[in-house]
Amino acid sequence: MEDQAEKLREMMRKKPSEKLSKSDDKKTRIITVTSGKGGVGKTNVSVNLALAYARAGRKVVVMDADLGLANVNVMLNMIPKFNLYHVIRKQKTMKEVMVETEYGISIVAGASGFSKIANLDEEERQYFIEELKTLSFADIVIIDTSAGVSSNVLDFVAAADDSVIITTPEPTAITDAYGIIKIIATEINSLNMGLKLVVNRVKNAADAAKIADRMINITSQFLNFKLEYLGFIYDDISVSNAVLKQRPFMVVDPKCKASQCVQHIMGRMDKTEIQDAGGFGKMLKRMFKGDS
Repeated sequence: MEDQAEKLREMMRKKPSEKLSKSDDKKTRIITVTSGKGGVGKTNVSVNLALAYARAGRKVVVMDADLGLANVNVMLNMIPKFNLYHVIRKQKTMKEVMVETEYGISIVAGASGFSKIANLDEEERQYFIEELKTLSFADIVIIDTSAGVSSNVLDFVAAADDSVIITTPEPTAITDAYGIIKIIATEINSLNMGLKLVVNRVKNAADAAKIADRMINITSQFLNFKLEYLGFIYDDISVSNAVLKQRPFMVVDPKCKASQCVQHIMGRMDKTEIQDAGGFGKMLKRMFKGDS
């Protein structure tokens, strides 16, 4: 099994001939966006972060990995005919379910109502892994996970080059964010990068900094784990207006405070290097071995 995984990792390092314009040493960056609880704006951050990267000239794919309540397509007012479920069940390829949007990004809609990737038989599992490889054409793959902790969430977090935890100033959101950080820190043995924190819906930068400092200190003291403060996003009326219109707020009002915050977050992430052990090779290895 390990030999087979290694062969797949070697294949992933070789870019398709039609993508030779992409330098050999340039890797697809996988960014997982997750949260301890729902309702903190995780999907909104994922979509708008994707737009920020696209505007910087990157090829971006957003994969909705919420296998229960998928909503990336809802936020974009799209109803894709096929979704991740059809890929998992070998009914369609990843390219067949991928949809180009008017915003310069591509999306793979989530498989609502499907419980766990772990339920796949070996043939389905291998097919899904092969299809994941086809996303390597992109510069950035943003995986919007479900909220909370499940084996699926941990799989995608472990596979990521960057894993971003979203919280809000609400006490329950902070508590649940710490909860998922604790589980990630203790259960994913192969995690070799620090988690990143984004505080969403804040009134001012000082409040966000206080929350971040508190979580960083607690995480360091009790978990001996590095948590990096990536930035904050203002509680901006433009965001709720954009949600009602089912359009990204960076499109509805690109100069609003929230849009500027996402742009700043993207800029900070862009300056960090990708670890050699991350990316698709790590994802393939983890899914084949089925452990942490």
